[in-house]
Amino acid sequence: MTRTLVVKVTCAEDAPERASQAFTVAASAAAAGAQVSLWLTGEASWWAVPGRGADLGLEHATPVEDLLGVVLATGTVTLCTQCAARRGIGEADVREGVRVAGAATFAEEVLAEGAQALVY
Repeated sequence: MTRTLVVKVTCAEDAPERASQAFTVAASAAAAGAQVSLWLTGEASWWAVPGRGADLGLEHATPVEDLLGVVLATGTVTLCTQCAARRGIGEADVREGVRVAGAATFAEEVLAEGAQALVY
């Protein structure tokens, strides 16, 4: 059975180290062969839109755009429906490979057998 890592990132410039950790863990797990589902919520929602995610500018940290690319290439990236609506982000605005889904889908993923969830 393949285990799934569900990572939910809720922050961006408001908590740059925490945001960077979320993307680093998701990309590292994906690169190691794990099935990864990355959820963009709150201020992290902006990374679903090309060119809109914050450059966190952290020393010794891989840029979020690079980490997001790893997850997009091998896993699933989801933008929270309500978070998107609050920010005026439509499905036509998101980068290729990002889906828009809500809490029921998140709960389904987290409750699936063999899933592990992390929230940042």
